[in-house]
Amino acid sequence: MPIKNVFEETTALKEKIENLSVDALQRELSDNEELLLVDLREIQEVVDLGTIPGAKHVPRGMMEFWADPSSPYYRDYFQEDKRIVVFCAGGGRSVYATLALEDMGFQDVAHLEVGFNGWQKAGGNVQDVSATSKWVRRPE
Repeated sequence: MPIKNVFEETTALKEKIENLSVDALQRELSDNEELLLVDLREIQEVVDLGTIPGAKHVPRGMMEFWADPSSPYYRDYFQEDKRIVVFCAGGGRSVYATLALEDMGFQDVAHLEVGFNGWQKAGGNVQDVSATSKWVRRPE
């Protein structure tokens, strides 16, 4: 069996989930203070490039553990009745994360289709977290 092309697969999987544009996410952020915005990128991506203001950083590898109330790693901002929007850099990891959250039982989940890179390119606000992060990039 050949290895699946991840880009073809994420494109096909987008038909099964809610895909938000930058404009749609901006409207949701202004209309819904309770929205949980989840940044799935690696910590070095967040520190180097910033994040969307108000986003919670949830490393993709820990998301299911942080979202499960029975897990010792649970984070209480994951509530099953909240609207959740996830994003990564380009919109690929967030496809899989959206499907995983839906599979866990979360009912109102979407992803930012163009990811953080698309948000930034569209002129969306970016919060610099480098000064407050415990993680730092060491000079080479």
